[in-house]
Order: sequence, then C-alpha cells, then structure tokens
Amino acid sequence: MKKVLTIAGSDSSGGAGIQADIKTITAHKLYAMSAITALTAQNTTGVYGVLDADADFVKNQIDCIFTDIRPDAVKIGMVSNSDIINAIADKLIEYKAENIVVDPVMVATSGSKLISDEAKDTLINRLLPLGTIITPNIPEAEVLSGMSIKSDEDMINAAKEISKNIDSAILIKGGHYDKNANDLLYDNGEIFWFKGDRVDTNNTHGTGCTLSSAIACNLAMGYSKEESIKNAKNYITGALKAGLDLGRGSGPLNHMYNL
Repeated sequence: MKKVLTIAGSDSSGGAGIQADIKTITAHKLYAMSAITALTAQNTTGVYGVLDADADFVKNQIDCIFTDIRPDAVKIGMVSNSDIINAIADKLIEYKAENIVVDPVMVATSGSKLISDEAKDTLINRLLPLGTIITPNIPEAEVLSGMSIKSDEDMINAAKEISKNIDSAILIKGGHYDKNANDLLYDNGEIFWFKGDRVDTNNTHGTGCTLSSAIACNLAMGYSKEESIKNAKNYITGALKAGLDLGRGSGPLNHMYNL
C-alpha cells in the first residue's frame, strides 16, 4: 500500500485540513499519516481560533514518520508561522522527501486569514521551492505574483512571474472565476490547461485541501503530474457534485462519494 503524509492544521469541523486530507487519502485506498501544525477552532461559518504546535514538536512528528513508515508523497497545507515552516523544510530536505505537494494556504474559503505576514515570506523562500507541485488559488497566486488575475492570460503571466523564484510546477486553480473552473499548470515553461465546469454549490469548505491531497495520492501511485492533476480534478468534481449539505455556512464535500 502506498503511503501519504499530510502536514497541516486540524479542522475541528472535519471538512478541511488534516481531516479532509485523511478522508481523501483513505478514499484513494492509500495509507494516511499526519503531522499536525496547528489546532483550529472552526466550522463552516469561519475560523474562531488557532493554536500553533511547537516547531520542535512538528519536527518530532516528522522524524517519527520518516524513520518508520516512509511516505511515498507529502502534502503540506496550513503552516502559520516561520518557525514551523523552517522546521518542515529542514526535515523534508534531511529525509529527501519525494512527491511534495504544497498548498500555500493563506486564506480560508470563508475569507479568514490563516498565515501571518512574516510567515508568508518564509513560505515563499523556503517551502514552496521544495514542492513538486504548488497549488495556489487565484487570490493566493495574486499574492505570490504581485499581479491582479482577471483572465486566462493573467493566469499564465502570474505563473511565469511566480516561476522566476520557484522551480516547482505551478497549478493555479481557477475555481474563483464565475464562469468556469479551468486550472492552469505551468511546468518548466510548458502550459497545460485542465478544463472544468463550475459546480453550482455553496458547499466548498476544504476544496483546496482535498485537491492537493488527491494530487499527492496520484503522485504516490506513480502517475505523472498532468495525470495526477486530471485524476484529482475528476475526484473533487465528483465530491462537489455529490451535494452533501451540512452546516450553516460553506459546507464540506462528500469525500466518500465514490466508495
């Protein structure tokens, strides 16, 4: 059985973060492991509290995982301060981790800010360059590129700008568009589009976490970057279309729709 490690924050409501990652990995019939970077008090209506883990304890978790059950892929989500980001980067380099998917989580679906300004620079300089694929949404890609993104051409230009500092393959997710959910992969100067219809639902809590985890699962199984993204996009589209409707805000997906 292939193994996937998620390094991210916990979502007490179960729709995003570590919980969404474990559900996604399990739905792909892989073995899920986790290193928790933060506890959050949140639900479908917002984030009401964040308690960061100690950076040394994050290192301890990663040591325990890599020295016993080495992961075939690593997904990184919410990392809220520089000490934790540096701890993760140090350990990924030490263990020569492979198939790393970094979701640069800066803003929750509900609009809540999830990363400090000082941590943003550390994320860009230390963690994103380690990624096999990074998966910013449009607001995050705007932050990373310093550009406004209003069109497909803007997405390409933003990816080129981000790639000046980061060698990773860059997947800019187009789900914040009103008309479609087309995603752009920019990899070593090559451009790949993944077309998708926008699913008409308010229940999108944890979509970014779920997509990045699904990509990591596919990389762990040996699929190429393009195949991994295509398969992950199909999975998340099905999870959205399943129409799970829980909570009073932006509800979670049905991660188990295909089981």
